[in-house]
Amino acid sequence: MPVKDDLRQRFAELSPALQQVAKYVLDHPNDVVTSSMRTIGTRSQSTPATLVRFAQHLGYAGWPQLKEAVAAEMGLGPDAYGERARQLVGRAKKHELVTEMFEAQRRNLDATERQSAAALARAATLLEGARSVHAAGFRACFPLAFSFVYVYRLFRAGVHLIDGQGGSLEMQQRALAKGDALVVMSFVPYSREALEVAQAAKQAGCRIVAITDSAASPLSLLADETILFAIHSPSFFPSVTAGFAVTEALLELLASRAGKGAVKRIEQAEAQLFASGAYLQPPKQRGG
Repeated sequence: MPVKDDLRQRFAELSPALQQVAKYVLDHPNDVVTSSMRTIGTRSQSTPATLVRFAQHLGYAGWPQLKEAVAAEMGLGPDAYGERARQLVGRAKKHELVTEMFEAQRRNLDATERQSAAALARAATLLEGARSVHAAGFRACFPLAFSFVYVYRLFRAGVHLIDGQGGSLEMQQRALAKGDALVVMSFVPYSREALEVAQAAKQAGCRIVAITDSAASPLSLLADETILFAIHSPSFFPSVTAGFAVTEALLELLASRAGKGAVKRIEQAEAQLFASGAYLQPPKQRGG
């Protein structure tokens, strides 16, 4: 049984001291994997002995073994990418390789539509009611966040990208405020920065929409609404194709529900892009 599911089922039977550790493990799985036992003890206000006792209570030999189990559950097993890449070597000459990839993407899109159709509508309602909307995605999810902000800004002014460029993540997080909403994207192995931004948003009183791969992801555990997308790929790296699909679907819903005012703002934005030279003008037709 996954560590998170096991903890949820057994939480009530744990002592108060062990419940404190369990809550930290559930809320901060990235920290459990990336930080030392001493650091986890300090942050969870527990002693190293309590952490060892907690791991043993769950059936592990000690804290390192529990840490390995959490890492494996998050897709952080040793050489995960490397091993999958090794399996690709020599297959490029086989014609089915490209077909295999496109078939996987079609399955991802079908699964994502089934999982997320209702959540997309609820997320649109949440974002419409927000004073300002912030979006964050890092590494492979950065294009998702940037695309979301780029398109949403065409018909809504109060949309902001959190990207942490130049070491500005902490500064950008200070802009998060009660009444705002955060759209945050990440998939396994989850980005430390994405979790940090989500935690800052929660503390600031923001509503959170997580676009992620699992209802048990650390982002989903913090979110008010979760939009799931499938990341399966025959290649060595998870796919973000379905992530783009749900992001574009969310934007389509938001534009549709925004009405005629959105149409006017989109027309104005497009005209400015052409007038500034950002978009190339189409060639003029020569007379006959």
